[in-house]
Parts: sequence; structure tokens; C-alpha cells
Amino acid sequence: MNTYAEAIEFLYAQLPMFTRDGASAFHKDLDRTLAICESLGNPQHQFKSIHVGGTNGKGSSSHMLAAALATAGYKTGLYTSPHLVDFRERIRINGEMITERAVIDFVNTNKNLFETIKPSFFEATVGMAFQYFAAQKVDIAIIEVGLGGRLDSTNVIQPEVALITNVSMDHMNLLGDTLQEIAGEKAGIIKANTPIIISEHNSLIDSIFIAKANEVHAPIAFASDSFHVRRESRTKAGNEIDVENSTTQITYELLLDLQGSYQSKNVLGVLAVLDELNRQGNYHISNLDIKSALSQVQLLTGFQGRWQTISQDPLLICDTGHNEDGIKEVIKNLQTIPYSRLHFVIGAMKDKDLSHILPLLPNDAIYYFSAPDMPRAMPATELKDIALTYGLQGNAYASVMDAVEAAKSAYQPSELIFVGGSNFVVAELLSA
Repeated sequence: MNTYAEAIEFLYAQLPMFTRDGASAFHKDLDRTLAICESLGNPQHQFKSIHVGGTNGKGSSSHMLAAALATAGYKTGLYTSPHLVDFRERIRINGEMITERAVIDFVNTNKNLFETIKPSFFEATVGMAFQYFAAQKVDIAIIEVGLGGRLDSTNVIQPEVALITNVSMDHMNLLGDTLQEIAGEKAGIIKANTPIIISEHNSLIDSIFIAKANEVHAPIAFASDSFHVRRESRTKAGNEIDVENSTTQITYELLLDLQGSYQSKNVLGVLAVLDELNRQGNYHISNLDIKSALSQVQLLTGFQGRWQTISQDPLLICDTGHNEDGIKEVIKNLQTIPYSRLHFVIGAMKDKDLSHILPLLPNDAIYYFSAPDMPRAMPATELKDIALTYGLQGNAYASVMDAVEAAKSAYQPSELIFVGGSNFVVAELLSA
């Protein structure tokens, strides 16, 4: 393969891909990942790392951590998924995406290995990220869990510290039908003698994390025990948040450029992880570094899609929240914006449990049902029919952008267009 387009086409076409194929692409073991890593010389052991899991908030938290460490002067890798516009978003160093040449070389060098091991798209991508970070000699890498935790391909690293953010109902067909089962899968990233930070308390599942940590002698801390939001206000520039560390009595006066009410929860876990790194003594991230970094996470890391304002006229906002807790936060954010009428462009995957999502949506909005251009997408007409049973009314459209254009045509001053329901709906908006 001579071009980046050919290399990406090989990855997409030849390897099982969760975003396209669903559960069949999720391997319930680490065997293929370990085989790839061994063939690559076990690059995952050649750099220091932070592991970030959870249902909601792990992407935002990963990007905030990467921004803070890079601002403090450390060469910082960042592995996240899924990408929204460009595959290379998944693998970054100090905000810069992996080069096209590195992707081409990795695919060409390991094509025969893939044919032998038969990894999933995600397993191959994890191997690519680990090799790239090792070759580029990063000081530390932030590694975001893809799905679950215990059996996720990223769960072959030995991090300096791990973080688990919010846990809620999502991917029940793979992770379990109860919050406790899902939490058990998330707890799988807790490693022996390795500090684990839990962003927030949840009385239904706290004991699961505590039991796992005790079992493997991992120091455990709940960020919300030590870090407290003392003041919060939303401005056009971002979220102004004052956070106090009750242990050190230090107050962080922050302006978060990442919008959305949920960031006030995410930032507690981020601060707790940075505090743990400082305590360990191998890193020094100052309060000034943190303040500067968290005010420009999008610029420093290329982060997109989280309560992102696309335009002011028409007022168009998108968010990738796509499960029960994510949608609850979307609704909470919508309630902070004055508008006379809401146009809601929505799409979903076939395997999504909509019974936990559609009842939360406002039934006075005008809905524009759409389907991302991928096999796993639920047809727009089917989504429309299911939504109608919950009192949500609107029309079905042939594509996401047809739905967006219809909403724009109907838009009047003082109204709001929201686009969401799936990562892939937002991805098509951003690509366009």
C-alpha cells in the first residue's frame, strides 16, 4: 500500500469493526491484543501511562489530562476512540495526530501478522498506538478504554494511575443488564498496587470498586471526597468553576473551555489524577499549568463533539451523548439555553436500548430522524416509528445532513437546532 487512503481502506475493509459490525467485532478476551503486542516487542511496557475508563466522561477526562501534562512540558500521547472525522484523531502526541506515513508503514509492516492473528479493527489500532508512542518516546500516554474495561484491548498496560469516570447503562448486550454488572467490567482496569481514582460516588456500585481494589491491594480514592465545586457559572467563554481540594486547602479557579454541565464532575477526577501524579513525585504539574491547559483543551488536543456550538445563526449545537446518563446531561444543558422552539436532529444504532433514552426527550420538540451512513445504523423510518410511541413527532430523512438541512430551513430566529443521539450522527455533521 502506497497511500494513506489505501491503508485506511485495508483497516476498515479487512478487519472486524465494532462501529460497523457490532458485537461480533468485540472479542471477549485479550489473546489477539497480547499476540500483536508481543510481535511488536511489547511496546505497551516501553512508556508510562494513565488508564481512563467509564461510561460517560472518559473522553473529556482523557483530553483534559493530556492537555495538562503537555502544558507542564511532558511529551504526552493520547489514545481515544472512536474518531469523528479522521482516523488519526485516535492517536495523538501533544495534540498532533499520528502521521499518515506512520499509518501506512504500520499497515504494510504488519499486514501478514493481521492475516495470521485476525485481530479486530480496534485491536490493530491499539497495537498501532502503542508502537507509535514507544517509538516516539513519549513521557506518558493517556489511554482511553474503548468498551468496558476488563476485556478491553487497552487493558494490557500497567499504568501509573487509573481513573474511572461515570458508570451508567450502555452496551448492555456486551457488558451486562445491570449497573452492578457493568461496574464489574469497568473495575477490570484496577491493577495490583496501582492507585485507582473514581470520579464520583454512586451508592449502588461503590462497593464493587472498593472490593476489587482491596482484592488487588490498589489504593483507591473517590475524587468527590477531596475535591468540591465551590462556585460554578456558565459564560460564552466556557464554564467558570472554582474547585477546592479539602485536603490541601488549595482552590483551583478554572475556566473550562469544554462546555456542558457534566464537565464539573469530570474535572474532579482529572484534578485527583494530577494530584496523585504530583504526590508520586515523578511528575510536576503546577496549578498554573492546570489552569492554562483546561482553558484550551480543544485547541491543545483537537477535542470535538462535546456540547459544541457549530454556529450562532442558526444556533446549532451538537453533543455525542448517546446513553441514558449522556442524554440526561444533554437535556440539562438544553434547559440552560433560552429558545422559543427546539429542532432535534437524532439518529441511533440498531443495538441501542432506546427504552432508556427516548422517554427522556422533550415531546414538544420537532424531530428530524436520520441514520448515519453505516450498516449498524437504525433506519430513520424505524427510529421515527419507535419515537412516536413515546410521543416524539417529526419526519424521517435519507441522511444526517438531509435532516440537518431540513432543520436549518425550518429554523427561525430565537430557536435552537440540536444534533445528537449518536457519535456517528455528530461525526457526519462535523465532516460536512
